[in-house]
Amino acid sequence: MGIIERHNVNVTGNGAKTIVFAHGFGCDQTMWQFVAPAFVRDYRVVLFDLMGAGQSDLSDYDFDAYSDLLRHGQDIVDICDALDLEAPVVIGHSVSAITSGLAAAANPGRFSRLAMVSPSPCFMNDGAYHGGFDREDLHGVVEFMQENYLGWAQQLAPAIAGQSPDEPAAQMLTQSFCRTDPNIARHFGQVTFLSDRRADMHKIDTPTLIVQSREDGIAPVTVGEWMQAEMPHATLKVIDAIGHCPHMTSPQETAAVIRDYLDG
Repeated sequence: MGIIERHNVNVTGNGAKTIVFAHGFGCDQTMWQFVAPAFVRDYRVVLFDLMGAGQSDLSDYDFDAYSDLLRHGQDIVDICDALDLEAPVVIGHSVSAITSGLAAAANPGRFSRLAMVSPSPCFMNDGAYHGGFDREDLHGVVEFMQENYLGWAQQLAPAIAGQSPDEPAAQMLTQSFCRTDPNIARHFGQVTFLSDRRADMHKIDTPTLIVQSREDGIAPVTVGEWMQAEMPHATLKVIDAIGHCPHMTSPQETAAVIRDYLDG
């Protein structure tokens, strides 16, 4: 099975330029369904599932290899190579925003631009850096996930979405979390929440848009401000949205700010 099949890659649109969308933890490519269509007319749009998520080949998930976020970043590069994409734009949400940045740092010039939606290189507060969680609280979140993943998903998904449990995005995120293989989710969740890639951010030379909600309990605006100051060519845009998934809860605003950046 080739990489296109392994990652359930789907390509639409007929534009001369290409956008690759990379989803976040516990999700799959369908989470982009409210944003990606806004770009199909003018771009070639590539959607895929992270290894271990959605309709990817779960048997190919290597727990040792994927203990490093850079492995997911290399998957993005490999998909672009397999499709023979020349300097595509990569739009990543949450952890995939960071993995796309790691891929860009390791492969200078491979991507033309990045758009990071709700990124966080480190979720833990550390001195002057405010990542959103004290050490004890963050480890408590991870421990809860390890002990009772389905209970964690049902309780945390609405908080991550920034909605009450009965609202559409919260329900969609909860269902997505619950569909994910629990063993893979526990592993990738621990890697996602406990990784600290702050030291890599200054290496990202690719022009980058950072999109953050004005209220995000997972990645506060202070994270975006820190990243903008640290990265050589970063632009921060804070949109009037609540929650960690503005591409699901405020898709029109999210698409508009990305399009403005790409058009500019």
